[in-house]
Amino acid sequence: MRPMLPALAVIVGIAALVWGADRFVVGASGTARNLGMSKLFIGLTVVALGTSAPEMLVSAIAAFNGNPGLAIGNAFGSNIANCALVLGVAAIVSPLTMRTPMLRHEFPVLLGLMVVVWWLLRDGKLGVFEGGLLVAGVVPLLWWMVRLGNAAFDVETAEDNAPAMTLRRSLAWLGGGLAVLLVSSHTVVWGAVQIAEMLGVSDTIIGLSVIAIGTSLPELAASVAGALRNQHEIAVGNVLGSNMFNLLVVLGLPGLIAPGLIDPEILSRDFPVMVGVTVAVFAFAFFHRAPPRLGRAGGAVLTLAFVGYLLLLYDWLP
Repeated sequence: MRPMLPALAVIVGIAALVWGADRFVVGASGTARNLGMSKLFIGLTVVALGTSAPEMLVSAIAAFNGNPGLAIGNAFGSNIANCALVLGVAAIVSPLTMRTPMLRHEFPVLLGLMVVVWWLLRDGKLGVFEGGLLVAGVVPLLWWMVRLGNAAFDVETAEDNAPAMTLRRSLAWLGGGLAVLLVSSHTVVWGAVQIAEMLGVSDTIIGLSVIAIGTSLPELAASVAGALRNQHEIAVGNVLGSNMFNLLVVLGLPGLIAPGLIDPEILSRDFPVMVGVTVAVFAFAFFHRAPPRLGRAGGAVLTLAFVGYLLLLYDWLP
């Protein structure tokens, strides 16, 4: 097989993933806006679910196709890319102010989920029990988000520069975006597996790098747009919510569909990196003088850390 065809499949598929996720988010945000939801709540749930759709679909399809390593790598790699690359670039574009409740509630919950994931995977297995427990965790997570959004945050609606949209049009974009996501996910997975085989690297590495970056492009676009529009709640909430869904659904699906052993380096190399960049975001914001924010310097450090991580994956570091 010519190497250009799988590469073209990945490039075109990722481009379609980004477009489909954007249309999905537009429809979902239009519906949420009509319901008067707060910006932070939309970022944590609607936008996060929408921008996590590529990861979820790629994970499910990869597992169904017998490539659970790609699915697992995608879950961890996307979380690393979200914290280091997405928030890093967004902070460089415009320093991200974080509300104190965000540091007190969302970050601790995200770190708590990481502890749960480590405990479930500590024996090197991702089985039906572990996968089912993770996927089922979405229900209490959404319930908590709804309660938190109603109790702790103002009812400021997500009024932005986007045009008003009827419910019918919103649902049309939801359906159309989802259809594009399904087709493009198949394309990306096929191309990624072919590239991994030609390069002689594991599908886990491809999932941690190429697929993780590609499926994180919607988060990058959403967070940078939120930063430029001074809607930092959406920019940061999008990443935090997306990472929670990645740990629960994207990681849980391969356990339900194709249970088995995981690559040992996932826990020894990639898990510590994921925890490290998440803690770094929290530390940069928490120790900044009031108001808490992730500044350009912190964003640059996170972005460089992501580049270093990619070099580590492919053994390009001395």
